[in-house]
Amino acid sequence: MLAAFTFNTAENLPIGLLEPISESVRVSLSAVGLLVTGYGVTVAVASVPLAHFVRAVPRRHVLTGLLAALVVSSLGAALSTSYWPLLASRLLTALAQALFWAVMGPVAVGLFAPEFRGRVVGALSVAGSLALVLGVPAGTWLGRHSDWQVPVATLAALGLVSLVTIAVLLPTSRPDEEPAAHGTGPDTRRFATVLVAGVLAATGAFTGYTYVAKFLGDVSGFSPNRVSALFLAFGVACLAGVSITGALLDRFPQSALTTAVATQAVGMLGLYSAGTEPVAAVAFLTLMGGALGPVFMTTQNAMLHCAPGRTDIALAANSGAYNAGIAAGAALGALILAQADVRDTFLAGGLLTVAACAVLLGGRPHRHGSEPAE
Repeated sequence: MLAAFTFNTAENLPIGLLEPISESVRVSLSAVGLLVTGYGVTVAVASVPLAHFVRAVPRRHVLTGLLAALVVSSLGAALSTSYWPLLASRLLTALAQALFWAVMGPVAVGLFAPEFRGRVVGALSVAGSLALVLGVPAGTWLGRHSDWQVPVATLAALGLVSLVTIAVLLPTSRPDEEPAAHGTGPDTRRFATVLVAGVLAATGAFTGYTYVAKFLGDVSGFSPNRVSALFLAFGVACLAGVSITGALLDRFPQSALTTAVATQAVGMLGLYSAGTEPVAAVAFLTLMGGALGPVFMTTQNAMLHCAPGRTDIALAANSGAYNAGIAAGAALGALILAQADVRDTFLAGGLLTVAACAVLLGGRPHRHGSEPAE
């Protein structure tokens, strides 16, 4: 959980420190923005190839290596005085995270009985969501009251704690002998359905969410200070969503995914249709926030059940596809914004999310005896 929190904070921290980093390394804000965009693209491209490359290496060794890369890259970023070393450090962190999300899930759930796996996935997702609610705001505050390098170096310290803990306590075993190395109910059709729905949902979410600050200011009429508070509320809603969904995931693994995607669709289309009213905007923004984390969490959980081969490869494919959806959504939103109104980014995003719902409803799996019943 600490490693998940640290990786997610590292991924998103530059969003809160764009201006200090820009001034320090003497580049434009858009160039600093590439530290986030390039990170996501790297995760999308590298997840599956890296998972294949280390498929025979014991997971304790893989995880300690990934956390060592996180420590080194965070220190490298903190010591960077120009843009290119900083970008190189960020891409090294991204390569480590690309593999981390593929390996972490099977290792963590494999330590518990199958009937508790949903709760384990939920706990890991809560830690990841805490990065947005606590890690990024705290890092932003620390960076603005000292130097931006201080919170980046702090991530290296957190990574080191995780590294030592996993190196000392995690059992060493062959990857294909671990309890969660293979899906509990392999189903190629379900795997493809979840993958496609996840890409559509991620693309839809980030078509609008990437430009939500502009929406809340221009359409809903909130002041910049109120917009900042609403970002915090969005993060809290995301944390609440993954906490509630995680508690129910073992009992309703299939319905949880469909419900999360449907809730995201309602939130986005509600913002499009009623976002000019501040109260309605807050309500629908909260719905969207409460769904965003659970969508990815429930697709990851589905992969642990329906993976047609190794679960680490399936999780890598899911993580890569989701990150590709994030990049595609941001690009689509930018294209719409150049041609139309910011409200239309939420219309397009909501319709893509509705398409994800249709894919899930059209691809409901046949029940497998080893799959958790609903």
